[in-house]
Amino acid sequence: MLSHELRNPLAPLLSAVELLRMQENENPLHQQACKVIERQVGQLKHLVDDLLEISRITSGSVRLRRERVSLGDIVERALESAQPLILQRRHRLTVSLPPHPVWLEADATRMEQVLVNLLTNAAKYTDEGGCIWLSAEQEDGTAVLRVRDSGIGIAPELLPHVFDLFTQAERSIDRSQGGMGIGLCLVRQLVELHAGSVEAHSVLGQGSEFMVRLPVLTMAAPQQPVGLPAPAFSLRCRVLAVDDSVDAVDFLALLLRTAGHEVAIAYDGPSVLQAALAMQPDVILLDIGLPGLTGYEVARQIRQEPTLNPTVLVALTGYGRESDRQRSKNAGFAYHLVKPVGLSEVEEILATVLEKRALPCSAVQPRAPGD
Repeated sequence: MLSHELRNPLAPLLSAVELLRMQENENPLHQQACKVIERQVGQLKHLVDDLLEISRITSGSVRLRRERVSLGDIVERALESAQPLILQRRHRLTVSLPPHPVWLEADATRMEQVLVNLLTNAAKYTDEGGCIWLSAEQEDGTAVLRVRDSGIGIAPELLPHVFDLFTQAERSIDRSQGGMGIGLCLVRQLVELHAGSVEAHSVLGQGSEFMVRLPVLTMAAPQQPVGLPAPAFSLRCRVLAVDDSVDAVDFLALLLRTAGHEVAIAYDGPSVLQAALAMQPDVILLDIGLPGLTGYEVARQIRQEPTLNPTVLVALTGYGRESDRQRSKNAGFAYHLVKPVGLSEVEEILATVLEKRALPCSAVQPRAPGD
């Protein structure tokens, strides 16, 4: 419930700032304000995610989704997430990867989270223009990740406790970087859940280095089939967006209409089925916590309508536990997105839907916001 209430207000904020960024406005003040809002919403989302993740770990409710994953892919995705802060502080980033793939049996999302936290920590405590080094390599049967920086370093008395929850060095006014001492604790917990280890080395005033060791998956990599190029699609679909938060669903609809999709809106459970039968949408973005009927109940109703069988259901919700994801799957949802959700995440699902059908959705002309 707490995660739902914390995430819900972030959804319309993210949609609103994305909509503003899509407008043609060369005013530097407008662009700067959008960047600030987007960055701060991202930080709030990161903080909420870390708090909830720590809660899951301490209660023993974390379930890893282990799969065969390339260490290089994890590094690439983590760099995409951490890059904005690194660029903002004008750091010089050096990345070193092994010449051959290194395979892990790991939860890719959780390991990306580990690396993002280490990179973010390095960026926060390194002066502007400083250096950050990221390297990945294989040593015998172990994958080794190193994140090193030229930052302020860690005091000797604090170094043994940097992975403890809510532990943080005392900050002077000029080095007040924020944070709650959660990120490194989360790093250690997630690494240990993967049967790995993490250690820190630092000299005060001379930077820090964090080293993560993980067991390598020794089985050979499967041959990747050579496929035909993916067909080009016109990413224009009929979308029904449903949420009892008026701000959230209205701004999401504006974003999708601006991107060229046909969008209808519903604000409560009982009106969804009627709207879906009238529109015959390709995709329904459906909130779970709806008044009247829950999203689960609405999904079951939709799945009982033969004419709506092709419609793809996407849960758009503040509930993100593994049990929530399983429950939405059982109710007939194909995807489960946790708020706040960016336009790119929704567009990726629309593209996947189109690709699976191997034909374009409705050829809808772009509509201006408010049409």
